[in-house]
Amino acid sequence: MSQDTLLKVENLRVSFRVNKKESVETVKGISFDIPRDSTVALVGESGSGKSVSSLAIMGLLPPDTSSIDPASKILFEGRSLLELSIEQRRDLCGKEISMIFQEPMTSLNPVFTVGFQIGEVLRLHMGMDAKQARKRSIELLGEVGIPDPSTKIDAFPSQMSGGQQQRVMIAMAIACEPKLLIADEPTTALDVTIQKQIIDLIEALRKRHKMSVLFITHDLALVGEIADHVIVMRNGEVREAGDVRQIFEQPKDTYTQALLHCRPSLDSRPWRLPVISDFMNNNGALLEQKERPRGLTGSEDIVLEVRNLGKSFYSREGFFGKKEFRAVEDVSFKLARGKTLGVVGESGSGKTTVGLTLMRLHQATSGQAIFEGKDILSMSNKEFLQYKRRIQIIFQNPYASLNPRFTVGQILMEPMLIHGIGANDGERSKMAYQLLEKVGLPTAAFHRYPHEFSGGQRQRIAIARCLTMKPEVLVCDESVSALDVSVQAQVLNLLQDLQEEFGLSYIFISHDLAVVKYIADQVMVMNKGKVVELANSDDLYHNPTQPYTKTLLNAIPRGLHSH
Repeated sequence: MSQDTLLKVENLRVSFRVNKKESVETVKGISFDIPRDSTVALVGESGSGKSVSSLAIMGLLPPDTSSIDPASKILFEGRSLLELSIEQRRDLCGKEISMIFQEPMTSLNPVFTVGFQIGEVLRLHMGMDAKQARKRSIELLGEVGIPDPSTKIDAFPSQMSGGQQQRVMIAMAIACEPKLLIADEPTTALDVTIQKQIIDLIEALRKRHKMSVLFITHDLALVGEIADHVIVMRNGEVREAGDVRQIFEQPKDTYTQALLHCRPSLDSRPWRLPVISDFMNNNGALLEQKERPRGLTGSEDIVLEVRNLGKSFYSREGFFGKKEFRAVEDVSFKLARGKTLGVVGESGSGKTTVGLTLMRLHQATSGQAIFEGKDILSMSNKEFLQYKRRIQIIFQNPYASLNPRFTVGQILMEPMLIHGIGANDGERSKMAYQLLEKVGLPTAAFHRYPHEFSGGQRQRIAIARCLTMKPEVLVCDESVSALDVSVQAQVLNLLQDLQEEFGLSYIFISHDLAVVKYIADQVMVMNKGKVVELANSDDLYHNPTQPYTKTLLNAIPRGLHSH
């Protein structure tokens, strides 16, 4: 092992038991090195084996259902990690190798303050007493950029935003000044601006502490911002590895080329987004396509007009007082028939609240939403029922929005039954089969349950369920943000096809500005509950007028940065 290699993985094979007789190999003999003082990115789609590989390094694989091939080697500074006892491994992994996980909320303990949780690491591994640990914890919170660390140290995780929780996780991970930091999709659920802050923070900490980082992600654009070396995985195998410039400028493997092209680009808007199979089936050649025009002329038919929408939430203060929080303030816009309005802004900007209030899932505090000359916000529930099916919503999380006890057929037929669509079950099931075909799912899906599908397929089921109502307006709330780039491309293509076929109007809420530029005709930028800017999508991206919009646009990952 050379002097500048910190970690060496050789022929790593990991299998998971399915039942008593069968097991599935998820990592199939991969090898890579992590040099000292550098960032290595491990890239691939869901199921490529990248997180399993990192858990194998940390010794966090479930012992009763998984096994590592005896011929596999993981060497850290020349020591074989797989030969250490559990105690030795635990000592090493807290101190010299540490990990940040994707979901800070599930990794932080909700019943302890963040100060206690950071302090615990320092007491266990560094032998500090309570006073020293508290002092060091405050310094760490300051180092990861949490404002007012001496009061925030006594906060509970639930009192912090997602970006702040992720910073607390990073503070815990660097508390013992590890030599290797493993970051598993640490920015997937975060806004572009916060994502950029976290990436810059990890990079600054890496330089300051001279540590190495293994950065795991499915987003290649992000990798260009942070990595020195890139390893591309697919189906448990390494497809390509090299330094970041070579991977971006001369990728050798068709799969790497495909990953680079699936993400919507800010410079062009092809008629359809390429998906990975297009590439693999076409020997890596991109099909020439015409550009898709976007934008409004001003003469379009308006399907929904929102005027001065406001929504406040109240919390109790003292015995009799109540405190008002204005989530949405004075929002007005017009939605053209068959067109898409993109709504962007950071977490807490009020964009989801706008969508939920229009669906009457929140009661509006003020304002109107005019649909066919009537204000749907002031109607009685009974009166709204006939409009309800014409405005539908697709949520961010397809896991939570589908009933796990229903088959896909039942999920699609239930809303038809409630709204009296179709004369009988035979007619309804025929319509359900047609919808499955529309959203690109096999007919066999009809009798299966949601847990048998991947995230992207569940999102298609959710879209099919909305279509059962033949809606005119569809609110898409972050509906592609949890998906891999290639699956995201498939869902965006599907939404465009449906818009062309049925003349649907979309309110497309997202924090991913590249996706919004691709799919929206008009973009509304929100900040702290108010509309900051509203313009045609190309105009907004080429010459934004507001400083806040410029900040958002500057935070979009562009691929290669100047190494």
